[in-house]
Parts: sequence; structure tokens; C-alpha cells
Amino acid sequence: MSTAKVFKLIQWLVAIFGRIPDSLIAAVGRFSIAAVFWKSGQTKIQGLSIDLVNGEFHFGWPHLSDSAIDLFKSEYRLPLVPPELAAPMAAFAEHFFPILILLGLATRFSALALLGMTMVIEIFVYPDAYPTHGVWATILLYLIAKGPGKISLDHWLARR
Repeated sequence: MSTAKVFKLIQWLVAIFGRIPDSLIAAVGRFSIAAVFWKSGQTKIQGLSIDLVNGEFHFGWPHLSDSAIDLFKSEYRLPLVPPELAAPMAAFAEHFFPILILLGLATRFSALALLGMTMVIEIFVYPDAYPTHGVWATILLYLIAKGPGKISLDHWLARR
């Protein structure tokens, strides 16, 4: 294949890639980042278990798991925030904001809240996990900057 043909093929592929809708990127990003935080939140509670992908459902009144406060005391060890406060706050945030992001409701503000959590985790808890946290931050920054896309309650509400 000649250089000119290869160059034309590359140009054609770049043009095709440029047509990927922002709404599709946002929807995949919203689902993915919501799943990350939801699954983490599920490890901190008992009484309610919902995993849409695995099809596992256990409905009940959620409450902080027995091990959540110990986790914040022994492993997370956040400065300034006592474990008895940090554990329920994290469990709540890891359920509340992913639901909003998944629905595309108050998406930018929810993404900002989770970006703040990501920064705290990166700085104070797992500083060596920057590759993972960088991916999370990228998705959250995209949602803050571009919004949730057309497949969202935010878009639906804005049109009204």
C-alpha cells in the first residue's frame, strides 16, 4: 500500500472517530464512574445490595457495615475527619452521587463532589494509585466540562 493511500486511510479513520457523539462518551463515562463509586459504597453498608451488572439484588434498610469505621480507622486514616464521621459520609456520597450521575441529574455538581473525593483518596489514602485516580478524574472532569449529554435528565430539564 502506498504512503498516500495509508495517509488517506488515516485521515478517513480520524474523521470517523471525530463523529463519535459526545452524548455517547458522556453516557459511557457516567455509567462507568457511577459503578466505581457505587461498588465502593456497597462495601461500606449492609442491608441493601444492588448490582445491576451481576443482577444481584437484596433490598432492605441500608446501614453502615460493622467494618466501615474500622476501615477508616486502620487503613484510610484521614486527617482532620474522625472515622465515625468519615465512614457514614463516604458511604452516603458513594451511593447518592452515583445515582445522580447515572440519571444525569445535577451531573456537573455530582461529578465535582466525586472529583473532590477522588482527590482526597489520592492525596491521603492511596497516593500510589494515581493511574487509576487519573482515569476517574478524567471522566469526572469531562462530565463537569461537557455535561451529561442528551441521554440525561439534565438535558431533558434544560429543554423545558
